[in-house]
Amino acid sequence: MERIENRIARVTVMAIRELYHFEEKQDNIQVLSTRKDQIGDYTVVTFPLTRISHKKPEETGTEIGDFLKAHLPEISRFEVVKGFLNLILSDSFWVTFFNGINRIPNYGHRDVLPDSPVVVVEYSSPNTNKPLHLGHIRNNLLGYAVSRIIAATGNQVKMVNLVNDRGIHICKSMLAWQKWGGGATPESTGIKGDKLVGEYYIRFDKEYKSEIKQLIAEGLTEDQAKTEASLIKEAQEMLLKWENNDPETIELWSTMNGWVYEGFDKTYRQLGVSFDKFYHESETYKLGKDLVTAGLSSGVLFRKDDGSVWADLTADGLDQKLLLRSDGTSVYMTQDLGTAHQRFEEFSFDRHIYVVGNEQDYHFKVLKLVLKKLGFVWSDKLFHLSYGMVELPHGRMKSREGTVVDADDLIQEMVDTARKVSSELGKLEDFPFEEKELVNYRIALGALKYYILKVDPQKTMMFNPEESIDFNGNTGPFIQYTCVRIRSVERKAAEMGIGPDSDLKSTPDANVDQTLDPRECSLLKRIYQYPDILAEAGRSLSPALVANYFYELVKEYNHFYQGCPIIKEPDSNKRDFRLSLSTFIANHIQDGMGLLGILIPDRM
Repeated sequence: MERIENRIARVTVMAIRELYHFEEKQDNIQVLSTRKDQIGDYTVVTFPLTRISHKKPEETGTEIGDFLKAHLPEISRFEVVKGFLNLILSDSFWVTFFNGINRIPNYGHRDVLPDSPVVVVEYSSPNTNKPLHLGHIRNNLLGYAVSRIIAATGNQVKMVNLVNDRGIHICKSMLAWQKWGGGATPESTGIKGDKLVGEYYIRFDKEYKSEIKQLIAEGLTEDQAKTEASLIKEAQEMLLKWENNDPETIELWSTMNGWVYEGFDKTYRQLGVSFDKFYHESETYKLGKDLVTAGLSSGVLFRKDDGSVWADLTADGLDQKLLLRSDGTSVYMTQDLGTAHQRFEEFSFDRHIYVVGNEQDYHFKVLKLVLKKLGFVWSDKLFHLSYGMVELPHGRMKSREGTVVDADDLIQEMVDTARKVSSELGKLEDFPFEEKELVNYRIALGALKYYILKVDPQKTMMFNPEESIDFNGNTGPFIQYTCVRIRSVERKAAEMGIGPDSDLKSTPDANVDQTLDPRECSLLKRIYQYPDILAEAGRSLSPALVANYFYELVKEYNHFYQGCPIIKEPDSNKRDFRLSLSTFIANHIQDGMGLLGILIPDRM
């Protein structure tokens, strides 16, 4: 069905042709949502049209308004304010619109078809030397929500996770466990596997710094001490053993990584995120070597005297980028070249999105450019969703110093806070224990996810757990509670034998007395905008647009709820309409929050 904004623009072109004998392009007609300080639903900007009418803006607006009202039955009246023609749509338009969407599941979604574009979204990408932390939480929640939104806008989405399970940082944890672990395991200590391994990464850093300090005291410079410390030399030896497939080293690496994977899986389940496929750096780090070899042969890349291989990007305003070390080992860029090629061969993607923090902006500029120079035209399909860091009141997090906010600890803190707030408000007193715990968990995760996702991804954000769990304001629990309130109204209506009318009339002559309260019109107008907002969220990869739309919708609904009786409305037509509208909004909230990974409790 043609959008009302397009119909208004199209008929405005007809008005200009008939009134002023001028052929104007429809794209030149500005139809906007009416400003909040003025009366109206949509506004035609008439200032630019005075060049055609050769009349004052007010007179031009009045003439075009009369034409639109005569030719568009959806317009009930209009007002002209200087150069703005404000149009008020009829109640019958809004009733017709609502009847058209009332029984549509997943309103605003587009169908995913066999020939729909394929989009690969890589997110999470953790290191197996430490547990997930607050920064990973933003990455995971953003990656999952973006994937859901892209799918809702008609794309085939593949969610992938590249686990960084090799390198010197992994060997640091392994070496520290060998030296100071005493055979500790997750089972023997009762410590979650990723946390246990992370403790030895921190231990390595502590002991390494101590050794550096001692060497400096013995007369070495700081740079000399860092390279001469026995610990770092042992870690480098372990890395060489790993790369040479030393059985003992590989066995230890496999065991400790196994502990970490079990820990990651538990955190992913708690967060409610998932993946279609996992990749491991240990299996993919060599993939780019063949591409580099081909680039050398074609002259795109060059070899330095020490045998290392580089890409010269200085002509493109960048620098020279290392692709293979002098000993032939690969770097992160080499791996990403190979995995990008592998995924294009695997999925023939139309777009590949990397959800990675903005500290890697340069890396992805280089990745696209090198692939392009190697002759891969699909390199233009790569996109870096660069998001801002999550900051804390006491500064940035540092994994090796143990100053991170652990993801599991944060989730537990959120659940504890939700439990405390619910208890203080007395909301769950009569609930069975298991249901109470489930509700507190959903409130906690809803608060966490919404607080993070309501912020534009590109912005750095300050995380405040206490602000996130509030039943008022722009929070997840506020939205959840509104949905739960509607479900309570539905249950009360059902107990009274009242149900929403599934056959509300959509034509004025069939239901001439179906007038709407302005608050109902405001709700319907907001809902009307959702398909465009969802589509824009998919284009801009911004779950914040969806999050804040539902906050505004919930605010509108609560205004309606306070002023418009539902079950107690004496007019059965109005009562059934309001109940039907409320049910639609509850379903709509549930679907929209689902795109953000937020679940709604049945009661709270």
